[in-house]
Amino acid sequence: MKDGVNGVALGVFIFFFLAVTVIGFMAARWRKAENEASLDEWGLGGRSFGTWVTWFLLGGDLYTAYTFVAVPAAIYAAGAAGFFAVPYTILVYPLIFTFLPRLWSVSHKHGYVTTSDFVRGRFGSKGLSLAVAITGILATMPYIALQLVGIQAVLDVMGVGGESSNWFVKDLPLLIAFAVLAAYTYSSGLRAPALIAFVKDGLIYLVIAVAIIYIPIKLGGFDAIFSAAQHKFAGPPGGKPTGALVPGEKSQWTYATLALGSALALFMYPHSITATLSSRSRNVIRRNTTILPLYSLMLGLLALLGFMAIAAGVKVKNGQLAIPQLFEDMFPDWFAGVAFAAIGIGALVPAAIMSIAAANLFTRNIYKDFIKRDATPSQEAKVSKLVSLVVKVGALVFVLTMDKTVAINFQLLGGIWILQTFPALVGGLFTRWFHRWALLAGWAVGMVYGTLAAYGVASPTQKHFGGSSKEIPGIGEIGYIGLTAFVLNILVTVVLTVVLRAVKAPDGIDETSPEDYTADAGDPGVTTELPPATAGAAH
Repeated sequence: MKDGVNGVALGVFIFFFLAVTVIGFMAARWRKAENEASLDEWGLGGRSFGTWVTWFLLGGDLYTAYTFVAVPAAIYAAGAAGFFAVPYTILVYPLIFTFLPRLWSVSHKHGYVTTSDFVRGRFGSKGLSLAVAITGILATMPYIALQLVGIQAVLDVMGVGGESSNWFVKDLPLLIAFAVLAAYTYSSGLRAPALIAFVKDGLIYLVIAVAIIYIPIKLGGFDAIFSAAQHKFAGPPGGKPTGALVPGEKSQWTYATLALGSALALFMYPHSITATLSSRSRNVIRRNTTILPLYSLMLGLLALLGFMAIAAGVKVKNGQLAIPQLFEDMFPDWFAGVAFAAIGIGALVPAAIMSIAAANLFTRNIYKDFIKRDATPSQEAKVSKLVSLVVKVGALVFVLTMDKTVAINFQLLGGIWILQTFPALVGGLFTRWFHRWALLAGWAVGMVYGTLAAYGVASPTQKHFGGSSKEIPGIGEIGYIGLTAFVLNILVTVVLTVVLRAVKAPDGIDETSPEDYTADAGDPGVTTELPPATAGAAH
């Protein structure tokens, strides 16, 4: 690690940071609507984004600074087990091709802003809607925190604030980044990350393209890189291996269940749905599911940086610093600044979308449903803006007061939680057979089992919540806790649905109709205006 502040890299980083800050505030004037005082405008960008804007927005949303730092860091630490992120991002796109267009159509028709809006409308259950909303908010908070962890990793490697004993001076750069993020998100809503995503993804593609060619040349080619990784993972003579280039037989269940469970969970996150509902037609969604796999190609190349860090002799106590340190060691200072800017901006885009998504959930499905039922569209927008600030403050406090490993493990716990909303959301898009009470009971069982199972997992640095894998009951193999909880969730939901339908338990009112799930923009009766109940409350 270089001593002191890397002035050239820091200068380049600041240049790009200022550029995206200007773009963030200018976004308020982009496609400006006549009436901005609604969640459709502030929280969904007016539902007006086309194919390429949606592609960049979703890419900026799903492939975050944490992805840039953590995926190769996992490979740097343990080897090929970290590649699970690549197959799960491949599995997810055929999956979302089947249900996201249906979700877009019914949401467009009824003015739904969140997944909880849909669940409430489909099953006529505010209780189930509240459960989905709370789960989404809880799962999103540590995810936002990890974006700030990504910025902090870059700042540490550049030598900014990391050596100071004064906590305020040490964390001042992160506080400034947070303040700027909060300001332009409050001002411009979803339009800000939509525009900044173009810069973020362009920089990331550039950095990875250069890294995958330039760094191997400097290290003697991929043969030397893989040989160095193999030597490291073999461990000392007579000692235990520290990793593997290929997952061993004992880890195959873990690898497979983690990939499958993560694929099922990815588009349950509120920020994924927010980016999806911002598009202007169902065909935009369908086209995006066919071109988003380009990001999976990028992710595979990005993961190889973990092996390159080993071959380059990178030594860090915190594995999250491995890739930023690799960039500083291998690149000229000016291009290291470009790479650091890619990671930093890669944190700002998803953090903005996540805070907006969490705020929309609170506003629509807690504030409006339970606190102020006659809230006007302008009041909704105002509350959502304020809550987005509170969410970001919470994430900042999380980062500044807790160990970074804790933040990572809570994000893994968030993945377990958010997967439990799958039956209500995806199941509801295709069938009304599931009973609302059964779905709520299944969700509760999945949440309780997943949380308790994760609580019992220890790691070298934590007594509880030390990981997301544990022995699968009845099978004896180590697998992803979230998928086990999901299976229990489904079993409880199905069994209770049969029982409740047999005793003719009262069912909720479904406000949707079959044709709503295939409607497109411009079809008769399809509108982005507020649904009747909301519109009536505005008068």
